[in-house]
Amino acid sequence: MKLRSLKKDMILIGALLLAGLIILSVILLTGKKGSTVQVRIDGSITAQYPLSMNRTERIKGIGGTNTLVIENGEAYVTEADCPDGICIRTGKISRNGQTIICLPHKVVIEICGDEADNKTDIIVQ
Repeated sequence: MKLRSLKKDMILIGALLLAGLIILSVILLTGKKGSTVQVRIDGSITAQYPLSMNRTERIKGIGGTNTLVIENGEAYVTEADCPDGICIRTGKISRNGQTIICLPHKVVIEICGDEADNKTDIIVQ
């Protein structure tokens, strides 16, 4: 009895892992590569940089600074003087809609695509 239950559990775990891998693959393969990095501080857009040009920028947020690196079509934060450093551990981003957020400094770094990619579906008044 016990062996039969264990076998069913292993089949269920395998099926869930396979489904998760399929979903992750679809998300990674269908996401469009971004073309610009948009920096917002406290909700206001303060800068935009092309992903195609390697550069390092110091971003002065509310109460501190972050160092943004754009390299080989990817953006990431290498330094931040915030207490938690989650923005550094976020890693590299390069696809439309991906973000790096530093809550203590109120900084949002987002990957955006071409204007042609950002079509409005519905306008609400």
